[in-house]
Amino acid sequence: MNLELFIARRLVTGKESKGYVSRAIVRFTTIGISLGLAVMIISVAVVTGFKKEISNKIIGFGAHIQIENYDSNASFETRPISSNQKFMPELRSLPGLKHIQTFGIKAGIIKTDEEIQGVVLKGVDKNYDWTFFKKNLIDGNVLTIPDSAPSNQILISKTTASSLKLKTGDDVGMYFVQNPPRVRRFKIAGIYETGLEEFDKIYVIGDIRHVRKLNDWDSTQISGLELSVNDFSQIDKMKCMVENIVGLDLMPDGSALKTSSIKDKNTQLFDWLNLVNLNAWIILFLMLLVAGFNMVSSLMILILERTNMIGLLTSLGAQSVSIRRIFIFQSGFLILKGLLWGNLIGLGLCFLQYHFKIIKLNQSLYFLSSVPINFNLFYFLLLNIGTLIAVLLMLIIPSMIISRISPDSTLRYN
Repeated sequence: MNLELFIARRLVTGKESKGYVSRAIVRFTTIGISLGLAVMIISVAVVTGFKKEISNKIIGFGAHIQIENYDSNASFETRPISSNQKFMPELRSLPGLKHIQTFGIKAGIIKTDEEIQGVVLKGVDKNYDWTFFKKNLIDGNVLTIPDSAPSNQILISKTTASSLKLKTGDDVGMYFVQNPPRVRRFKIAGIYETGLEEFDKIYVIGDIRHVRKLNDWDSTQISGLELSVNDFSQIDKMKCMVENIVGLDLMPDGSALKTSSIKDKNTQLFDWLNLVNLNAWIILFLMLLVAGFNMVSSLMILILERTNMIGLLTSLGAQSVSIRRIFIFQSGFLILKGLLWGNLIGLGLCFLQYHFKIIKLNQSLYFLSSVPINFNLFYFLLLNIGTLIAVLLMLIIPSMIISRISPDSTLRYN
């Protein structure tokens, strides 16, 4: 067995060590490391969970990447593109691409006997991925898009339903300001709530064939294509790959296609989420700094209380480097104990919040009804390894005080 490791273990577990004053200080240091790691685990779980949930909500309304007409029109009256693009086979075979779906949008007004509200009808077809709306559905069902006649069913948000005093099963009229003006009668199939009021109060989901008929489009014309990817962290790379496939070839009417990511369309929201990441990094740095200083203080006390042992080992021929390893190993045992309790506390609190939603949030301010938790074992493993390495590195310089301890003076004094 390694001699330094053996002595370090005896210093930690030996009965004779219980009488030292440093015992209580070391205990407080261990508690400090535990609480520091617990705070870091909770911070990472909450920040990554918050970013994941908000990103998923934004993506649910527009997928990861969109292909649309390259015009300067910033309104909801878009120029159509054809769904029969020559690059579609190559696009479908793109690695990392999960799903492709078409959509069409049309601005309109929902009017009841007492209220009126401007909305955007987003038309979808039978291949639409309903996963997002099923998750956020609070009443009714998602749409069933038949192959035959257009479906008159729509999904509206809880925000729209509350302001217009509507419920599932109600018939509602939607007016479209164009020449000539048109009106369509729809039946509410379901009500969803995402917490993103900016989107909830706008979008109504319906059959794309209504949008085509209102815009006088043929059966192949759409507002654009929505592409979902497997890994959100690769969205910028995937956007570049899609751009290379789509290219800038002109269509018969002289227009071109543009490719944009959800981050391009919602720059402010994603910049805000990046600021949340910055806050997490600041918390991690401060917790590591506190844990490191606590451990440095404990190491100094351990060394001062063991000057007699240091002098004896030095007189027996032990090198300063070897003695320093003893105290580094001893500190390592204490750090590991702190990490163990830190994981139990941090993961335990995260588990309770994940399953029981103990801490609630104001959804109108934070877009979520409770504090989100993201269990990512890779991040937690990095936190443990990073904390252990960072604190041990901080102990190397103060451990050099051992080389300044004179064996003859310590032995003579004792």
